[in-house]
Amino acid sequence: MRIHLIVCSFKTVAILLLFSISLYSIEIHTLSQAIDVAGKQRMYTQRMLKDYAMIGLENHFGNPQKDILETIDNFENHLNALIVFNSEVKTEKRLLVVKKIWDSIKPLLEQTPQKKRAIKMQKDLEILLKQSNSAVTYFAKQTHKESGEIINISGRQRMLSQRMASLYMYKVWGINDPQFQIKMQDAMRLFSETHKRLQKSTMNTDEIETLLVKVGKYFKFFEIMNQSRTKFIPALIYKKSNEILRDMNTVTGLYAKQEK
Repeated sequence: MRIHLIVCSFKTVAILLLFSISLYSIEIHTLSQAIDVAGKQRMYTQRMLKDYAMIGLENHFGNPQKDILETIDNFENHLNALIVFNSEVKTEKRLLVVKKIWDSIKPLLEQTPQKKRAIKMQKDLEILLKQSNSAVTYFAKQTHKESGEIINISGRQRMLSQRMASLYMYKVWGINDPQFQIKMQDAMRLFSETHKRLQKSTMNTDEIETLLVKVGKYFKFFEIMNQSRTKFIPALIYKKSNEILRDMNTVTGLYAKQEK
């Protein structure tokens, strides 16, 4: 009888946990939507890093203090939604790895940013980014279609916009790490190559093509500002990174809708 009660209590806890996750998370209904949402997780890792640096710089443009708290909530809610939606074993294992890493980083993100912790924060979010990217790849493979890859790389552009911005903010903050410039060049190269590939996609509509042209113009600001060694304008890069994010979020959503 006691064993039976224990089993029942475990089931009750599991049901309540599932209910709480569903209550506070977005709902995912399709695999293409899951790829889109999982792709946002990559972006969130770099957006949090960008906000972390802006707060450390005491630059209040865009209200980074409010943004980082909202992004923390979004990352957690989206992760829970992906776990609820997913039914594939390999993807589940990857999502649980992401959750374990996230649970260790979240409390640190909620603390006041400090320059002495900046390098560790960047490395921790780098690990979370790689694991989140792996999760997106598993979801994309489940489609067994090229369109899944297009949604994946389009969503990755959102992340790259925030990654370029966060690395720029770290340079302005005076964080000295020789790897940052290498990472910036790699991010800019990948963004440029992916942008050209998306422009050639057969999934493009007139609306998508118009948005991609706008994104290309925003990207030029990164190319110009990255070449400067003396003049730094964090607010401009913060603004342009969010404009790329906004339009690439729309583009990714438009790609995902074609899979319904």
